[in-house]
Amino acid sequence: MTPDECTFFSGGHKGTEAEFGMQAERWGVKEVNFSYEGRQPARDRGLVVLSPEEMMRGDISMEIVCMHMGRSYSGVDTIRKVMQLLFHMVNKGFQVFGIGWIQPNDTVKGGTGWAVELAKLFNRPLSIFDLDRGEWFSWQDRTWVKSEPVIEHNTFVGTGTRDLPEAGRRAIEDLFRRSFQTSAKA
Repeated sequence: MTPDECTFFSGGHKGTEAEFGMQAERWGVKEVNFSYEGRQPARDRGLVVLSPEEMMRGDISMEIVCMHMGRSYSGVDTIRKVMQLLFHMVNKGFQVFGIGWIQPNDTVKGGTGWAVELAKLFNRPLSIFDLDRGEWFSWQDRTWVKSEPVIEHNTFVGTGTRDLPEAGRRAIEDLFRRSFQTSAKA
């Protein structure tokens, strides 16, 4: 598979999603960034502004989100829109990559955790770069297994922390290099 056969899906947020987008652009991967009216994403390459009706397709009870995540959320209106965007990203992109922190209950910290839970529910290939351990882990047989993932599907998602440290940036760069170094020059 070559980069020009792939499409990257994101919300275009600053930090992890912006870095994934920059790498996608660098390697010649198509990019789609979902947003909604009134929101200004950090990346607008391939911007798709979802209508209120389209956003509602990704709506879910916050009680269900809290149950899956094992925590509660404040600012429900804002987090609901984030959860809706994450639904559209994971629904369109098959393989899911994230940068964040794997919690003791096997969820991932923050909004990224909902993308992870959706990937688990949709039975999607899922890999997280855990910032505490400085290593990639993939979800296999209901547990996190140390891995060195590559982009293996022509649609994929990249999401994670908005405060991306250098280790996370390098992990994204290395992921693209491992995946595409033999098929393209960047």
